[in-house]
Amino acid sequence: MSTTAPASKRRDRTHWLYLGVVIAVIAGVLVGWLAPDVGKSLGVLGTTFVALIKMMIGPVIFCTIVLGIGSVRAAASVGRIGGLALVYFLGMSTVALGIGLVVGNLLDPGSGLNVSADTAATGAALADKAHAAGGTMEFVASIIPTSLLSALTDGSVLQALFVALLVGFGVQGMGKAGEPVLRGVAHVQKLVFKILSMILWLAPIGAFGAIANVVGQTGLGAVVQLGALMLGFYLTCLVFVFGVLGTVLRAVAGVSIFKLVRYLAREYLLIFATSSSESALPRLIAKMEHLGVQRTTVGVVVPTGYSFNLDGTAIYLTMAAIFIADALNQPLALTEQLSLLVFMIIASKGAAGVSGAGLATLAGGLQSHRPDLVDGVGLIVGIDRFMSEARAVTNFSGNAVATLLIGTWTKTVDRGRVHEVLGGRAPFDEAAFGDGEDPAGPVAVDPVPAAPKVLDRV
Repeated sequence: MSTTAPASKRRDRTHWLYLGVVIAVIAGVLVGWLAPDVGKSLGVLGTTFVALIKMMIGPVIFCTIVLGIGSVRAAASVGRIGGLALVYFLGMSTVALGIGLVVGNLLDPGSGLNVSADTAATGAALADKAHAAGGTMEFVASIIPTSLLSALTDGSVLQALFVALLVGFGVQGMGKAGEPVLRGVAHVQKLVFKILSMILWLAPIGAFGAIANVVGQTGLGAVVQLGALMLGFYLTCLVFVFGVLGTVLRAVAGVSIFKLVRYLAREYLLIFATSSSESALPRLIAKMEHLGVQRTTVGVVVPTGYSFNLDGTAIYLTMAAIFIADALNQPLALTEQLSLLVFMIIASKGAAGVSGAGLATLAGGLQSHRPDLVDGVGLIVGIDRFMSEARAVTNFSGNAVATLLIGTWTKTVDRGRVHEVLGGRAPFDEAAFGDGEDPAGPVAVDPVPAAPKVLDRV
């Protein structure tokens, strides 16, 4: 069955949203520059949009974490391959988050913006309130909600995360009997993401208000610093793919990252067209099998990696958090950065391949550690869409490399076949692929709906 029509329809929607954000950003810059007072008054549009995103944090985290743990159970059930894949995903995601923190601190693109003195004063008041609330033990005790459902309604991110972990492990312990529960959560997740996608259509309005407000307060210097953040993020992703991933791939599998990228060139074009690595998932499965990796390994590593191996997203989350903190003149201390890193490691494991999930996860991380910085998410609404392609390509590259690495470690890859294919002597048969469908049929190993996929669109 052809998938051309649905894909085209989705690309069309993405195209119009992308165009709307571009126009809104340009209009916001002009208004903030030519009429600063008007621009400052439009800041409420940005904060309103962020409030809508904050409204969805609890449900997004709950659904994604519960389904994410379900995928861990399914992946681990296939034995050594699944366990090794999960260990690798955790380690590489941590490396990516660390790189994002280091580059964010070195570039310091948000420093000097001083977006709002009122926000800074609010932050100081919240910090004093936090200190007055008690120490570490009081903080730990506050994670436990008054009831199982109140965690999803009180707005506490850590409580929602705690309950999601409890439910996830509880369902996991039920075995086969827990599969209907996971399917039910998957249906709820579809509703949550549908609402989130509806909210996203307000992104141009939010971007217009946020950019107009920032430029009205700081002048065109804000545009330069936002551009510096985008450029820094793109360069960091390039260094990560060709430096970190390329070095590991060469050392472990003896494969050139440049040859692998050339082999997957058509998939990269598809990702740039849709701003989502999810669109290239069926093709990645087929091409990894054609490359010489055994079907069982591909069937475990690729679907699981789309939920748990989100290198580009990890880099984005940490760099964006540091930018927002510096722009609001409320920089994150080293201990806060490290604790935020730990939160992102957990929260990003259930990252979803839907519009708005990136902003929701970023807002959730800031709300759990520095609630005074959450409104700053509005600062990057306008440029987040421009960084989505880099996130998607980096996530996709990480999963392609992971498949070869784990195939090498588990001896489930034909090295001769790999060099033959990458050398151009055994080209992939596009005609046999059939318009994006896997000719070999589905390879998913999960008996329940897979965990949400890549968080790489606005």
